[in-house]
Amino acid sequence: MNEDGQWIVLMGLLTALGLFFLALIINQSALVGQTTAEGVLEFPKNDIRDLRSAIFDHYDRCGNLDVLTRNQNAEDIVRISLERKNAVVHFGNDTPQDVSGRDLHPVTIHYNNGVTEYDEIVYY
Repeated sequence: MNEDGQWIVLMGLLTALGLFFLALIINQSALVGQTTAEGVLEFPKNDIRDLRSAIFDHYDRCGNLDVLTRNQNAEDIVRISLERKNAVVHFGNDTPQDVSGRDLHPVTIHYNNGVTEYDEIVYY
């Protein structure tokens, strides 16, 4: 009996199964579609820096403004973030706390653009 034909068929079957599993793995990796590097590139660090700068400018000018103008400025920052960056923003400050011998206001910042959620408490 000649068994060479059986080995050829068996090797063909193993090769086909290997290619099938390789194609399945490639297909699944294409479905995931987002690598770590892409996730880092999508982090909106400049948007968050711009938002922090606007909030700190708001609190710098806050002492010289009346309550109505102060609230309008805060609403403008929230509206601009939503319109330009498609981000939901909340911020506020609490009573001053003693930090290293200085009275600083804890400013809470919440940023969410649907992909990235960022929360921060800054003593300013």
